[in-house]
Amino acid sequence: MAQGREEQPGSRPKKTCFVTVGATASFNAMIREILHLDFLAALKVNNYTNLTIQYGRHGDELFRSFVKDNENEVLHNYGLTLTGFDFNINGLKDEMCAAKANPSTNTAEGLVISHAGSGTILEVLRLGLPLMVVPNPALMHNHQAELATELASANYVVHGKLGRLAGALHEAEKLREKIHSWPPKREGTDSKGLAWVMEDELGFLD
Repeated sequence: MAQGREEQPGSRPKKTCFVTVGATASFNAMIREILHLDFLAALKVNNYTNLTIQYGRHGDELFRSFVKDNENEVLHNYGLTLTGFDFNINGLKDEMCAAKANPSTNTAEGLVISHAGSGTILEVLRLGLPLMVVPNPALMHNHQAELATELASANYVVHGKLGRLAGALHEAEKLREKIHSWPPKREGTDSKGLAWVMEDELGFLD
């Protein structure tokens, strides 16, 4: 596991942004944008303290190189503790749960940013966490963009688009209010249920 230096505990609440690219495909374009100073500045504005990145099989060199050259700047200029790893064979639930609020540990609710894999999306939504879904353009045959669009239109997620992730982060902060007004309206309303959207887009019903 590659990781940056841990920041000393302070008075402000811990707030984690967890980013995952999944296990099967690389998504270095998303990792590069997450590590861009514009996105780090957006994290700072929204009071994030921790950025954890699951960068996948082919993201190790990219992540390590960034940490080597920019770790001190990220910590001191943006107040962010940066950590990363390729994958966890035991799953990512612990990393996702690190973004959950916990008043007893002075932890504020954070955000998960994910590739548009249906399994990851369902796991995050079951945890009740705000989620930004970023389709991988290299996998358009998997209907990732369509799925992200449908879920965003039903207010389940924020549809993050490469080149606009800093702006999408601000949208994700607003999604928090909608998340906590769940359950969303279902039959007999204009709002689509999560199961309906997943089945319609992927032929998947959990």
